[in-house]
Amino acid sequence: MKNRFIISGGGTGGHIFPALAIANQLKKEIPEAEILFIGAQNKMEMTKVPEAGYPIEGLEIYGISRDLSPKGILKNLKLPFVLLKAMAKAKKIIRNFDPDVVIGVGGFASGPALKSAISLGIPTVIQEQNSYPGVTNKALAKDVQKIFVAYDGLERYFPSEKIVKSGNPVRSEILHLQKKSEEAYSHFHLSKENKTLLVVGGSLGARSINQCMAQNIDTLKNLGIQIIWQTGDLFYRTITPELLAKQDEKTLIVPFIKKMDFAYSIADFIVSRAGALAIAELTLVGAPTLLIPFPFAAEDHQTKNAAALADYDAAILIPDQLVNEKLIPQLLDLIQNETKAATMAEEIKKFGLPNAIHVIANGIIEIAKNKG
Repeated sequence: MKNRFIISGGGTGGHIFPALAIANQLKKEIPEAEILFIGAQNKMEMTKVPEAGYPIEGLEIYGISRDLSPKGILKNLKLPFVLLKAMAKAKKIIRNFDPDVVIGVGGFASGPALKSAISLGIPTVIQEQNSYPGVTNKALAKDVQKIFVAYDGLERYFPSEKIVKSGNPVRSEILHLQKKSEEAYSHFHLSKENKTLLVVGGSLGARSINQCMAQNIDTLKNLGIQIIWQTGDLFYRTITPELLAKQDEKTLIVPFIKKMDFAYSIADFIVSRAGALAIAELTLVGAPTLLIPFPFAAEDHQTKNAAALADYDAAILIPDQLVNEKLIPQLLDLIQNETKAATMAEEIKKFGLPNAIHVIANGIIEIAKNKG
């Protein structure tokens, strides 16, 4: 065992965060481990990974364009050649680094790196965050050693003998939230005597959720509900003075919540998008949750993630196009029905897998040891 690992993929925070969490845990378990990332040029991993202290190599790679203009069609015609070039570069990187295991976390660079490693006879694993896997992971599944998943039912897409239900890694500060509530109330200048609603559409915000909140904030305030509302930068820059004036000691409107663990620790109700990592955190928070999937996610995976909870009454799923019609009535019903809220909180906790990162890292190390 050479204690060398390659982690490939990225493109969005939903892929980059698990990748960094895996790298950090591997370093924790094996301090002398060498870790190299392979990402896609001009994607966020090319800055986020070096910021976290790891080297990264970039591939010129992109996905299929949905743009039907001549430029978009030309881009798609070039894609097979782009893939071949990316494969050749990935193979060269992998051959030079000579890793024990190559780990794919999804994103454009993950496919060429995993395929190259497989062709070189190097053990590979997939970390699939969503309840509905992408095309690349489904295609490569038969050739990898292990597939770490967060949801039941993925044997429909992957060989069952390769599946390990690990859950998705979460930020370490999300664990042990109950110990943080006192400090959190003080941090946000809120009262423990009132119920608190946390509204978050991801770090970039969510237009439908924000517009609905803007129209209905008075209704919620009149019920005595405390509100922590993360709008995202884009929406925050367009907020009218009238809406900002609605902030008071019980209403906080911010572009970004830096202390998300504090916000989670005092949330009695949550409105959120349904990305895989958001859901992994929400299952550990254990608050009644309304999920509004991002409608343009690849293969509509956010709707499938949300349905995996909603089908067991562990969350309420509201399609993005029905937010104005359904979000506030459903939220008010939850606020006013304590039995329903308590049952939902208990059900969502059943999906929580707090040891995900240990299961994944130990599984990778086991494969490396068996190889060497």
